[in-house]
Amino acid sequence: MNRRFLIAGGCASLALAGRPALSQDLTPLEVAYAGSMGSMMEGPIKAGAAQTLQIEMHGRAQGSDALAQLIVGASIAPDVFIPVTPGPMLTVLKGGKATTATPIARTEMVIAYSPKSKYAQQFADAGSGKHGAMPWWQVLEQPDVRFGRTDPAVDPQGRNIIFTLQLAEAYYKQPGLAQKILGGTVNPAQIFSEPTVEARLQSGELDAASAYKIQPGPFNLPYVTLPQEINLGNAALHDEYATTSLELNGKTYHPESLVYYAAVLESSAHKEKAAAFVAWLSGSAQAIFRQYFYDPPAGASMLHA
Repeated sequence: MNRRFLIAGGCASLALAGRPALSQDLTPLEVAYAGSMGSMMEGPIKAGAAQTLQIEMHGRAQGSDALAQLIVGASIAPDVFIPVTPGPMLTVLKGGKATTATPIARTEMVIAYSPKSKYAQQFADAGSGKHGAMPWWQVLEQPDVRFGRTDPAVDPQGRNIIFTLQLAEAYYKQPGLAQKILGGTVNPAQIFSEPTVEARLQSGELDAASAYKIQPGPFNLPYVTLPQEINLGNAALHDEYATTSLELNGKTYHPESLVYYAAVLESSAHKEKAAAFVAWLSGSAQAIFRQYFYDPPAGASMLHA
């Protein structure tokens, strides 16, 4: 009887040792991150952090600029901050809320298009570099192309497509290209909320739209890649990107390279776990980033306070 009890107890212990960690076994970690990262962060990153690091990630997705201001103003106190572009992270570093930031990924601007669009083949030919194909910007300049973008007054991506087209004017030697495609800086006929843009492309309501490279893939939408001189994806070209600017609501904006950074905040109650999480993001979790169409942060350096 005792022998059977010991064997049963041993089997139960082995079963418990092999089971996934329960939430009460995990260290809670507050992570504030750029809104464009939502599907990956709340999916495989959250699951992977639990399994690999015994971390229960509590995510807060929002615009990077807004998160940086909330952190500096002490309205929120996450353990880890992950914005896109250097600017928001530098705000946090200069505010004394963190000391260093590690580049973990990058993306770039692309032109996503609808497979249902009557211009789909023109976009596909432009994207493939087919001989004799109309350039992508000429496809967009056609007067009945329905183009979508987000509001530059509130969304960085809305500004980034303007920067991209301004840079394209010089790159392709096409003065007025941005105005032909976009109309005014704030053109209500083109502006939609970010969560609805891909859905409008899927339905065929829009022919094309601005996007980060990470966005069309999960929706099985095709896209046209753009030269690195204009796509804001190469950190080594930061100075070249910054030759253009945008005046909006009394403020001057300059483009920044689309690099994602991660930093452990000084106020973190779980600094060791937070540091392990950042190290994991820049290490073995990179396989997850590739699956979600993020590129390595080539050419990007660590940021310091």
